[in-house]
Amino acid sequence: MTSLWNQVEFFAQSQAEQLAIIGVERSYTWNELYQSTLDVAQQITATQHSVIALYADNCPDWIVIDLACHLSQTTLLPLPAFFSDQQLKHAITASGATAVIHQENDRITSLMDLSEKNDIYLGLVLTTIDSNSTPLPEKTTKITFTSGSTGLPKGVCLSNEQQLRVAQSLLQSTELSAPRHLSILPFSTLLENIGGIYSPLLAGGTIIALPPETLGFNGSNGFDLNTLLSVISQYQPESLILLPELLMALVTAVSQGWKPPSSLCFIAVGGSKISANLLQQAKQCNLPVYEGYGLSECGSVVSVNSPSNAKTGSTGKVLSHLEVSIENHEIVVSGNSFLGYINEPDSWHQDKVYTGDLGYFDDDHYLHINGRKKNLLISSFGRNINPEWVESELLANGLFQQCTVFGDAKPYCIALVFPRDREISNEAIKSWIDSVNLALPDYARIEKWIRLTEPMTFSNSLMTSNGRPVRENILKHYAKPIKQLYEG
Repeated sequence: MTSLWNQVEFFAQSQAEQLAIIGVERSYTWNELYQSTLDVAQQITATQHSVIALYADNCPDWIVIDLACHLSQTTLLPLPAFFSDQQLKHAITASGATAVIHQENDRITSLMDLSEKNDIYLGLVLTTIDSNSTPLPEKTTKITFTSGSTGLPKGVCLSNEQQLRVAQSLLQSTELSAPRHLSILPFSTLLENIGGIYSPLLAGGTIIALPPETLGFNGSNGFDLNTLLSVISQYQPESLILLPELLMALVTAVSQGWKPPSSLCFIAVGGSKISANLLQQAKQCNLPVYEGYGLSECGSVVSVNSPSNAKTGSTGKVLSHLEVSIENHEIVVSGNSFLGYINEPDSWHQDKVYTGDLGYFDDDHYLHINGRKKNLLISSFGRNINPEWVESELLANGLFQQCTVFGDAKPYCIALVFPRDREISNEAIKSWIDSVNLALPDYARIEKWIRLTEPMTFSNSLMTSNGRPVRENILKHYAKPIKQLYEG
């Protein structure tokens, strides 16, 4: 397996003055990336910290620090900005991080009561934390915390080799050669870290690393789609990684007249189940969308569709370095299992990952996902219902921003819906739900529904960071109106 650092060194010699990373305030040629990484790696090694946390927005310097930790064999803990204060504290303390690289006077500064600043790293500061060390699985060089479906998400431990296997297989499967990639998801997300940084670097491509506000993400103030569309048109990327919500936004934009750049040849989409109808709409809009599937415990991507191997409704074919089997309808992955969870020695060095996802292979060896095993509904009439399937159909035309289906041990299914247009009438909502019901078997139809007045969010613990509903929390939060639907 080709070393990531060997590739950086190779391209620093063969295409020294070509841009490796493009940012807002500064960019890096391959030679500059090589030299800066060497300098920062030496600084990090000198600090003798074995686990360092990184809290920063997407920018070229984030990548340099990640590579420097990679080169120095220092364990890096990327901290998601969307984590709550409690989750950030948990991630830092649970990992045994003894230092954090961050901006001066930022959220981490007040959160952790940091005072001792040791070094400056490319405009960021490294601050020592008074922390107890934590035993980690051997070879751990990256700790990524799961999307946060619980109050305290688990820390997944990975080695450099495990991450690079995924990055190299992705290049092979996606058929991209030296891609020009625009990173939209945070680098702290493992999928973007591997697919949006490591894969382009291995291939000698270019990474466009812009902070969220430049892309149109304005924190609590919302999201400006026109800004994102302008950035895509300006930078002419070849590849993007999107969650379904952003794909819906691009499809809507194209239908309203926006023309995606001709350079765009691969849009990977995943994170939650995607309606076949939405994928068909994307295809009609000439958006090169390819659905995939993965989880952190497998180093991110497990399967993905590609230009030469694509089937709508599937999550594509399994990456070449993995083996996937179906045991009692559950997807089981081997070949690149994570090293284990922090503070759970019983999970260390397992050969297989039992994903908790229900799925199957079709006759052409494409992997299909039916939903989460724990989310399977069994009605009071004994019918098995995958709520993600029903939800994807309800979300297909873009009327709803969010939709969650319930009905376990009940005579019929109900839905909680939040429309994109707050002014839309209840009659229009009912009309759409009725039309979806016509295509569903009677036992899976939505008999009653609740129109939410506010969206479910990650901050109120009703959604994960990648847009999946936290069903047990939603059931508790809306227990009274849900009960009334069934009593009525």
